[in-house]
Amino acid sequence: MELLWEVSVKLADIKSQMQKTIEATQRSFNTLRTGRASTSLLDRIVVEYYGTETPLKSLANISTPDATTIAIQAFDRSCLGAIERAIFQSDLGLTPNNDGSVVRLNIPSLTSERRQELVKVAGKLAEEGRVALRNIRRESIDEIRKQEKNSDISEDESRDLQEEVQKVTNQYTSKIDELLAAKEKEITSI
Repeated sequence: MELLWEVSVKLADIKSQMQKTIEATQRSFNTLRTGRASTSLLDRIVVEYYGTETPLKSLANISTPDATTIAIQAFDRSCLGAIERAIFQSDLGLTPNNDGSVVRLNIPSLTSERRQELVKVAGKLAEEGRVALRNIRRESIDEIRKQEKNSDISEDESRDLQEEVQKVTNQYTSKIDELLAAKEKEITSI
């Protein structure tokens, strides 16, 4: 009876780790540009602020006044130039406009070529998520085999547990596939 409790706790840990991987993949997808203004595009931007790498969200209020514009209003106006440089040097492909009090980013509509590039990037991000899931699965199965080798569990229990881990992995992998399909649809829709 105690063994089953340990196994269910272990499966709960595996599911928790896999859910965190799904959430990380979703956050990565949110940073991809889709032709609409979204504050999450700037989540990865870090600004050199008084010699320290600081996330942009910590330095400014970021808003979307309309569907094609992102407005960045710095808490300290002296860092507007640094914010502008950080955005310009990022991989967003956007040119910031600084009027002295607010940095504006105009989000142009995407070309079909750029949409295809973004679909490829989304595919890479999804594959990174799948690899993370497979690593969790591999570690879990190695632990189960180690328990079997130490005679803590029987061969049948080991096989059943490995099958259960594989089922959980398949469930979470399909969730990543669903996220990817939704993001591809969002990117390719005009």
